[in-house]
Amino acid sequence: MPIEEAGAREIATRSRGTPRIANNLINFARDYAQQRGDGRITQKSAAAALELLEIDARGLDEMDKRVLRVMAENYRGGPVGLGTVAMAVSEEADTLEEVHEPFLIQEGYLQRTPQGRVLTPKGYHAVGLKPLGAAQDTLL
Repeated sequence: MPIEEAGAREIATRSRGTPRIANNLINFARDYAQQRGDGRITQKSAAAALELLEIDARGLDEMDKRVLRVMAENYRGGPVGLGTVAMAVSEEADTLEEVHEPFLIQEGYLQRTPQGRVLTPKGYHAVGLKPLGAAQDTLL
């Protein structure tokens, strides 16, 4: 299937730098382009396909946003334990720790501390909220 450079870039940007995820997103974008487009993966068709999967331009998916929002709203940004977050978002702690957390930490949305996970100002902004208190500002 033809894929424009801009379409490939859109998929790469949202794939978290993980080849397995990129392959899955390419397949989904291909199916979308075949069903709703002109048979080419363009930037516009790739973006539309990935929005259906609720993967935003930063690569955050629906579960990532749920984790960030729960930490911000329910636990004032932390520190909070992984098991507590897992229960709050109805996901296995192992899945959060192995799949979601590495990306969120690498991209600066949260930090792992001896007391638990702490939301950074970037994490607050990702879910449209303002950081709470001066303690959060020191995490930059």
